[in-house]
Amino acid sequence: MAGAHLGADVWLSEYITPYDMYVHGLTKILAYKKTPYQEMYIVETGAYGKALVLDGKWQSSVGDEFIYHEALVHPAMVSHPNPENVLILGGGEGATTREVFRWHSVKKAMMVDIDGDVVEACRQYLPEMHQGSFDDPRLQLVIGDAFEVIDNSSAEWDIIISDLSDPIEEGPSFQLFTKEYFERLKRILRNDNSIVVIQAGPVSPADVHLHARLFNTLKTVFSHVYSYFAPTCTYGSPWGFILASQTPINTRPDPEQIDKILQEKTKGGFRTFDGIALLGMLNTPGYIRKKIATETQIYTLDNPPVFFGQGVNK
Repeated sequence: MAGAHLGADVWLSEYITPYDMYVHGLTKILAYKKTPYQEMYIVETGAYGKALVLDGKWQSSVGDEFIYHEALVHPAMVSHPNPENVLILGGGEGATTREVFRWHSVKKAMMVDIDGDVVEACRQYLPEMHQGSFDDPRLQLVIGDAFEVIDNSSAEWDIIISDLSDPIEEGPSFQLFTKEYFERLKRILRNDNSIVVIQAGPVSPADVHLHARLFNTLKTVFSHVYSYFAPTCTYGSPWGFILASQTPINTRPDPEQIDKILQEKTKGGFRTFDGIALLGMLNTPGYIRKKIATETQIYTLDNPPVFFGQGVNK
């Protein structure tokens, strides 16, 4: 291509829609394994450093994962008066637990991931992401099925973070974005102040209907549901998240008050999250709100979501 220097010999082409793709230039493949659940790569990229790829879909990279993980964790944490017990479903890289443990109030976190091979590979190859959070004594790591763990859990969780891989048909998590799953999460919340947050898919105009359906599915279970997003660079799309609770969440927070809470209640170290960032996140753009208002489909176990796309190496 005229005017461009291409520095990679191996390319991961991830299909974003049937007509669009994001191509990542790889400089090295650090690990590969076809686990009982999915196909895993840990790769080195030229622009964003090391990255985790599952079933051909980009999960996170050292260069920009902080945008995703800070957005996933902290709007829920800062909205709760005193988050002590946190349940993390998915999150194999350990970056979600890293962010949870920024909060002084956290006494216990349980991380549940179905694929121990992925967790072990991330522990070995992605220390920049987990930053030792797997070794924090407050963490209980469970390798197992989320449905089984939830069904055997008591109502003790202040925050539940659903950090699952996208629900593609070949993957292990497509049933975990359904009404039945969200009903199970509601049953194990400690009280009405407790909050569920999920990663909720792309919110580009071409894909926002998926996010809207997840929103409306959660709305059948929880009294108060809120959409927000973050500009996740390497996903090829802004990424959506959804907060759900039985108690209203302030969507017009005072940035200075949020900064004060973060200073008093966390050990800091945020790279993007602060009061102004939170205020911006919670002011959802009009096209997303309009799609939520007009979308009617609800995801159930009989009709679960299946997101488009896998990637290929060339």
